[in-house]
Amino acid sequence: MKRLIFIFPLLMFCLAVSAQIQFGYMSYKQILQEMPEYAQATKDLAVLKAKYEAEAQKGEEEFQRKFVDFLQGQKDFPQAIMQKRQAELQALMDNGVAFRMKSQELIASAEKDLMQEAYKRLNRALLEVGVEYGYGYILNTDDNNCPYINPVIGFDVTELVRQKLGLVVVPEAQQNVPVAPVEEQVVVPQE
Repeated sequence: MKRLIFIFPLLMFCLAVSAQIQFGYMSYKQILQEMPEYAQATKDLAVLKAKYEAEAQKGEEEFQRKFVDFLQGQKDFPQAIMQKRQAELQALMDNGVAFRMKSQELIASAEKDLMQEAYKRLNRALLEVGVEYGYGYILNTDDNNCPYINPVIGFDVTELVRQKLGLVVVPEAQQNVPVAPVEEQVVVPQE
C-alpha cells in the first residue's frame, strides 16, 4: 500500500510533465533546398558530374573507334592479331565500366562533402530554434514521416528556421497563391 501511495504521485507527475512538452515540425528538404549553400553545392556537383561524363564519353568514343577498326579489318587479321584486338576491346570495355562505377562512388562522396556545410548550418539553426522556443524536439515531415501532428502541441517552425538562417521570408499574401473569389451574398429581406 505504501508503495502504491509513492508510485501514484510519481506517475501523475510524469503524465503532467509529458503533457506539457511541445514540439516543432518542418520539411528538412524544403529548407535545405532554399539555402545558398545547397545551390552552390548543387552547381559544383553538376560541374563535377559533367567532367566525369566527358571523360567517360572519351573512353566510349575510343572503344567505338577501335571496334569499328576491328570490324573492318577482322577478315584480314591473322589469328594472333585478332585475339590481341579482342583483348584490347575487352580491356577498354572493362575499364569503361570500372570508370563509371568508380565515378559514381566519387560523385556520391563529393556530394556528401559538398552538402556537409549546408547540413551543419541547418542543424545548428534547428538547435537554436528548438532551444529558443523550448521545443522538446523538431520533427522532419519529409516523405510523409508524420501523417498526423497534433496542432495543439505541435508547431510549424519552417518560418522560424528560415529567419534563423537569414533566408527570405515570403509573406503568404505574396506567394502567388490564387485567392478564391468572394461569393456575393444575397440578402433576403424579412417580412
